[in-house]
Amino acid sequence: MTHGFLSANGPDFTVVIPARFASSRLPGKPLADIGGKPMVQHVYERALASAAGKVIIATDDERILKVAEGFGAEVCMTLAGHPSGTDRLQEVARIYGLKDDEIIVNVQGDEPLIPPSVINQVARNLQLSPEAGAATLSSPLTRAMQIFDPGIVKVVADARGYALYFSRAPIPWARDDFATEEKRVSADACFQRHIGIYAYRVELLNHYVTWGVSPIEHMESLEQLRLMWNGYRIHVAEAIEIPPHGVDTEQDLLAVRAMLERAHESGPETELEHGEKTVRA
Repeated sequence: MTHGFLSANGPDFTVVIPARFASSRLPGKPLADIGGKPMVQHVYERALASAAGKVIIATDDERILKVAEGFGAEVCMTLAGHPSGTDRLQEVARIYGLKDDEIIVNVQGDEPLIPPSVINQVARNLQLSPEAGAATLSSPLTRAMQIFDPGIVKVVADARGYALYFSRAPIPWARDDFATEEKRVSADACFQRHIGIYAYRVELLNHYVTWGVSPIEHMESLEQLRLMWNGYRIHVAEAIEIPPHGVDTEQDLLAVRAMLERAHESGPETELEHGEKTVRA
């Protein structure tokens, strides 16, 4: 799988950070304190460090609006009740009058350690892939425990970097390696973990909100399969820098706080590690 390389100028794109107060596992997490700042501020500042022409926080909550405006962010108030963050992105594109060929990068509001380099990368990859309506990133998987974990989404792409399928199942199926009860992973295996950052063309977003849930999306509970079901191509490349895990639970939040504390104690060039993922602070 290939990387997408950036030019000096990079593409013209907008970052939108959907930030909802409601969360079943960690309510109010965009405002959770991390090192004296709300989590959404960390995300916003990392997005500002990318090559984006504009960074917008999209929320339906007055508490998030007030805090975000307090640290100088541009905020777009959106409707409550959107079924997905992608629907919220489309509303932002409509409010701002973005054209069909413009690019939006969706940076989740629970990714306080997102490297700016991968934001640039996914936008650039979409710009260089005219056949794609969206672009995303991946990273290698080398352990059978991860490959068989349904919580880790796998992706298979073709020789040009276009996604063939996303699944919670182990894909591709290594017939010989998985033939025995004790599954093993060969050194030349090509398993890829999907990293949930997306760049979209606005034209795709405008179509997306008119589609219903597709059968394969419903079965896998993977929103990106709706794009493929409706004939859109998704470009996939290995991330040039692997983001640490986002914040889904209280345990994740404590881990991110600890990583930032260690980084600040050791200096700005310290690497933050989370499992097998690494990013510089």
